[in-house]
Amino acid sequence: MRFITIESIDDERVAAYTNLTEIQLRNRLEPAKGLFIAESPKVIDRALAAGREPISLLVEEPWIDGMADTFAFVDEHWGTDVPVYVASPEQLKQLTGYRLHRGALAAMRRWPLPSVADVCAGARRVAVMENIVDHTNVGALMRSAAALDVDAVLVTPSCGDPLYRRAARVSMGTVFQIPWTRIGMESRHAWPFEGLRELHDLGFTTVAMALTDDSISLDELVRRLNNDATESDHIDRLALIFGTEGDGLSRHTIANADLTVKIPMSHGVDSLNVAASSAVAFYSTRVR
Repeated sequence: MRFITIESIDDERVAAYTNLTEIQLRNRLEPAKGLFIAESPKVIDRALAAGREPISLLVEEPWIDGMADTFAFVDEHWGTDVPVYVASPEQLKQLTGYRLHRGALAAMRRWPLPSVADVCAGARRVAVMENIVDHTNVGALMRSAAALDVDAVLVTPSCGDPLYRRAARVSMGTVFQIPWTRIGMESRHAWPFEGLRELHDLGFTTVAMALTDDSISLDELVRRLNNDATESDHIDRLALIFGTEGDGLSRHTIANADLTVKIPMSHGVDSLNVAASSAVAFYSTRVR
């Protein structure tokens, strides 16, 4: 690797870390030359292990020695010319606008996302994030999905970007471990109508996680997953759909899903944060 100490935060070579918003990084030349920013050594290491190509790294000087294994991995897999820009903690705070808890960032190349059919091939359980815009929730759901053996995650067009810096950090880098892609990108009306139809055609029972008058309980869903395959209500392949903060799932999604499921709750609580509700659903519906 080439270690380059920056003298000024105005250095054009680190512009990707400062001058472009995450949306610009995603859309400007996506996917062939689009970028994303990975933050913290753990997230960077998991991205590298998943084969994601580093363009450069920006590291606080005190963290250089502790990242020797990371640098050696990059040298082995992408050659020794990848630059590591070295900055002081004060410079990095000026560059990013906040103090990093783990003093390393990496600019990495985006990759073309696979098709829904490819991501779902062989999957028993998938999760769908519908229009979830809080990047903390996006990252937390990805982390729970990875930890609780969900096979893949599908992201609707208006959902936050799982590669957004904060989302990837909250996911602890599991966004690079669990298969995911976008669903319903073909047209303005592709989600939920065409997207739900595609999931149905792939053999999934689509389940809207929502409180409605005809919602069945999560316990009943679990029963149908674990009863004998010959039973008429047996569910083999499951797609769990989670809605945006506040408004929840769209009425079209609820109306067109195969089932609507609720998590039984006490003390007058009517809902859980989507990160919490998804973890409960993933744990309860795990393959046994």
